[in-house]
Amino acid sequence: MNDTIANQAPPPAILFVDDEAHAVKYFERAIGSIAPVVTGASVEDGKAMLDAHAGSLAVLVSDQRMPGEHGNELLRYARERYPNIVRILTTAYSELDQTVEAVNQGQIHRYIKKPWDITALRMEMKQALELAGLRKERDQLVREKLGVMQTQTLATRIGTVHTLCASLIGPGRFQPVETYLAGAGLAGTRNVEPDWQRMDYADLVHAESECSGSFGHAVSTRLAALRTQYAGRSAVDAVQVFAEVLGATIRGGDDALIWTSPATLSEFLARPVGQAVSAEHAGWLAGLLWLEEAGGALQFVREGDAIVSRAGTRTASFAADRLAVWIERFSEPAFEPAK
Repeated sequence: MNDTIANQAPPPAILFVDDEAHAVKYFERAIGSIAPVVTGASVEDGKAMLDAHAGSLAVLVSDQRMPGEHGNELLRYARERYPNIVRILTTAYSELDQTVEAVNQGQIHRYIKKPWDITALRMEMKQALELAGLRKERDQLVREKLGVMQTQTLATRIGTVHTLCASLIGPGRFQPVETYLAGAGLAGTRNVEPDWQRMDYADLVHAESECSGSFGHAVSTRLAALRTQYAGRSAVDAVQVFAEVLGATIRGGDDALIWTSPATLSEFLARPVGQAVSAEHAGWLAGLLWLEEAGGALQFVREGDAIVSRAGTRTASFAADRLAVWIERFSEPAFEPAK
């Protein structure tokens, strides 16, 4: 058998839920030549089938009157959890109020009254399958577009860190940025995934601008405090200084910082859109800027499952495209902790 054909996904299926066995058999005979049909005999069955096989289902057809919960409850469940599945309500009874409610709440695509006309039923199912296919294509295009936006958002955040460091300690001093991104890389992060149901691109830009401004102010304020508090302290004291600045986020040893909360390292890059950055994370970047001014540097290593920082040697110079290299690395679909 041709490998391409063998590896093809099965055609999308129709889930039909009805407590009447003869209705199930009739539906299977009428529609089975159009698409695979899976069935259930109750709302509970339908929910279980949705949860188990939603990825292979394109259409849900539910009878209204069944023992226990009615069909519109199953359709509501499908709408909330699997909105791309086309939902159709069918019944032999004149339950106009419940049907109108289902339509108004967006629970159903169509209403089909029993007894079915076989030709009309097949046409309805073909149209529902076509609609499901169009939704799938649309969602794929949307995901691709939003993937670009998410990558841009993460790149902007990395650029913000670089710009913030340059504005607070002067341009051309890339060591704090390098250390910051190395720590975030070990902690692991993923592309930013905004809730596109609640915001559009303009909302995203506004939220990002507000958070970046707040983060910059917090880092600037903390850096000013560190300059005063640790005036005269040298880079030799870096581990002790960071232990005092970061508190419970790390566990300080004689010559090392063991990160008990690695998520603090990548917080600004990985945070959900609109979520503020913690004081500990602002203190971490401010500490790196203080350390740069003190003439020192930190070096990250992974020891088993632990992320450890120790005093290290400053890099003499960085390539002009170093920031672009970091942006490309972080912008991969899933940037996980290094093992």
